[in-house]
Amino acid sequence: MAKPKKPRFKVARHLGENVYNHPKALKRGVKPYRKQSEYGKQLLEKQKLKAYYGVMERQFRRYVSEALKARENPGIVLIQKLETRLDNIVYRLGYGSTLRQARQIVGHGHIRVNGQKVDIPSYQLKVGDEISLSERAKNKDLFRENFQSISLTLSYLVKDLDTLTGRLVSIPDADEIPINVDMSLIVEFYSRS
Repeated sequence: MAKPKKPRFKVARHLGENVYNHPKALKRGVKPYRKQSEYGKQLLEKQKLKAYYGVMERQFRRYVSEALKARENPGIVLIQKLETRLDNIVYRLGYGSTLRQARQIVGHGHIRVNGQKVDIPSYQLKVGDEISLSERAKNKDLFRENFQSISLTLSYLVKDLDTLTGRLVSIPDADEIPINVDMSLIVEFYSRS
């Protein structure tokens, strides 16, 4: 499986945004930009969204083509598909302190969806799906401490601190997803061809 291997802080400085949610990511400042063309702005927004979710280009194109075929606003559909990926929800619930750690937790088989083992980070969750840890993982202090220490502020997720479970209770609204991206520029970028 391919995965992004670039230095995270350099990517964050290049994009001008703390896409990895790390306190030291923009410590050395943002790389200054010369005047950008319209294409350059669209490309930058696309790269920013890919970095937020740790998705490679080929997989990202697949998400975009599905969103463009949808009857609703393609920008909203795209961001909802990315937000409801299993690795991202595991990160948002707090099982992992970073998206990369959350993806590793999923890949190593520590996550259960509705009681079934799922080790595919791109698994698409549906409303009502319950996410929990495997019995072995529940005994690990790292997972328990991460889950209990990270507070949840998103209305589309609920978590139970006693049983270490979380649930996707609704499809996220584009406004409440905690990322800073102009979706219209991304849709324009892929609508050109």
